[in-house]
Amino acid sequence: MATIRRGAAAAGLLASLVLVTGCSSDAGNGGGGDRIEGAGGAATSAPASPSASASRDKDAPAFDLPSDITVTADREATGDATKDAVLRDLSYAAHARVEAFGAGKGQTVNMNRYFAANALVYWVKRVEEFKKDGLTVTGGYRYYGFEVTDVAKGKAAARYCEDQSKAYNKVIKSGEVQRTRPSDKDFVLYTVQTARDSAGDWQVTQQSWKKGDATCLQGQR
Repeated sequence: MATIRRGAAAAGLLASLVLVTGCSSDAGNGGGGDRIEGAGGAATSAPASPSASASRDKDAPAFDLPSDITVTADREATGDATKDAVLRDLSYAAHARVEAFGAGKGQTVNMNRYFAANALVYWVKRVEEFKKDGLTVTGGYRYYGFEVTDVAKGKAAARYCEDQSKAYNKVIKSGEVQRTRPSDKDFVLYTVQTARDSAGDWQVTQQSWKKGDATCLQGQR
């Protein structure tokens, strides 16, 4: 996702999605966690390995991405219908974030479908701030290491990694791409809380992230 890549503008925006590589802090917008508060489910251990992306899913939503942006979500089936649904929608949420930053509009159909509560409010604001700073995003975003860590009564905790090493900020007016030197902080671990809505979609409601996480670095290409 367009993480506000490491760049001068990134500092005040909390790297918009961490989206634009290089955020202003190593952990953002607290609230995500590996366990659902008040639930006693056991966390799974083995992270998912690369396999399916959103474009291969039947009835996957359409994402309107500029031609200079690519998004890949590598995940594989767990064999558990609920967990597979959570991970599928989490990958769609990742796509939706990049789409929102690319369009400069936080209230897109896909953002409203796959985000809710604090998470939606947060990202809508970040998209607006990013655009006001005259920036958009470009490059490639890869998501991997999808894992559900807890499930209980319509809620689920999960995590996944983001590879921002090939993603950059771009100045809207000039088209200048703000390329930066690759670093471990291009690899971000997202920890999220999700809830199933009345339509059956699993929406991200809270999230936190950590740049340079060892788990994500081990999974990089």
